[in-house]
Amino acid sequence: MEHPNIVEFQVSGAYALFSDPIMRVGGEKCSYQIPTYEALKGILASVYWKPTLIWVIDRVRVMNPIQTEVKGIRPVKYFGGNDLSYYTYLKDCVYQVRAHFEWNENRPELAKDRNENKHHEIARRMIRKGGRRDIFLGARECQGYVEPCVFGQGPGAYDQVPELAFGLQYHGLTYADEAYSPETAGKMTAHFWHPVMKNGIITFPRPEDCPLHKPLREMEAKPFGDPHGNFSGLREFGEVE
Repeated sequence: MEHPNIVEFQVSGAYALFSDPIMRVGGEKCSYQIPTYEALKGILASVYWKPTLIWVIDRVRVMNPIQTEVKGIRPVKYFGGNDLSYYTYLKDCVYQVRAHFEWNENRPELAKDRNENKHHEIARRMIRKGGRRDIFLGARECQGYVEPCVFGQGPGAYDQVPELAFGLQYHGLTYADEAYSPETAGKMTAHFWHPVMKNGIITFPRPEDCPLHKPLREMEAKPFGDPHGNFSGLREFGEVE
């Protein structure tokens, strides 16, 4: 199904680190070979976000060959001093992304802000400007850059590879304010899936369509505005246009 509010952009960076947060507890990080749904959603939220809407990532296209580089890092310990860890990064990363937004039905107090054309035009303008906030490819030290593109245009490194599977991977998180069912209401839920790249393109399932779900903890949604539709608390962040 085609959505009228589709956005397309290219994100690039010298390094990227896309990983399952559960696998970082040992102090050393190793990137997945491809970006996660949650990382791409976070990039788009840095470009333009409001609690009125939810970004849905449809597809990502891997433009450059998948390469890794190991770096020795000296992270700061919680109780002082430094440690030595090895981080495995992706390098020379370029991705084309296609996404759309939907209204957040858990925010009825923001129903008056559901102006599809307004949000679509602002999002496209923010993509042209490189985003409202800093862009990161999975980790704070991996600076990224966003620019408009036409999804599928230009040669990609895996255009001629019919199919490439990556096994079980972390997909993303659903927070309480984006709950899509009674089972996810009032909870933070992690999702997992089995990504397959076909001719360089990975098509993401929606969070609710992932085969594996893991409730993490109870949480409450942060309130915005009031029952009368006033946007108190949003103006200071420039969120009201």
